[in-house]
Order: sequence, then structure tokens, then C-alpha cells
Amino acid sequence: MSKDDVKTAVVADGLRYKSKPSGSPFRASSSFSGATMSCFMCGKHRLRSQMRTRQVLGKSQSVCAPSCKALAEQLDG
Repeated sequence: MSKDDVKTAVVADGLRYKSKPSGSPFRASSSFSGATMSCFMCGKHRLRSQMRTRQVLGKSQSVCAPSCKALAEQLDG
């Protein structure tokens, strides 16, 4: 069994893909605790419960807690 080749093309207005599937690759969440955000430092999507707010360049940003490296090691085993 083989997969069909998906041809992706930009529509004339340049804003939409003709064959791009709709939706988000992230699961839908009805609660705040199940939502994901990307870490300002490493860019990986994490559950909000795995993040904390830190001052970065004078602004509050969500980052991995306790750190990106420590959280990655903890999740990888």
C-alpha cells in the first residue's frame, strides 16, 4: 500500500495552500492546563504546567521549568 503524493501549491492570492489540510497539529484543549505554548528560549511546545514565566530583555516570557535542558532530560528519561 502506498501513500498518495500530496501536491501543495499556493493559490494566486498567495495566502492559502490548495491542498494543505486544515486544522492544527496540536490537540484541542478546553482547559487552560492542557494547552501548549512554545518556550521562548528553545522553541519547543510544552504543556503550560511545564513552563514558568521569566523576565527576558525586560519582558515576561514563558520558558521551560526549571530549564530547557533539565526538562528535556526529564522527559527523555
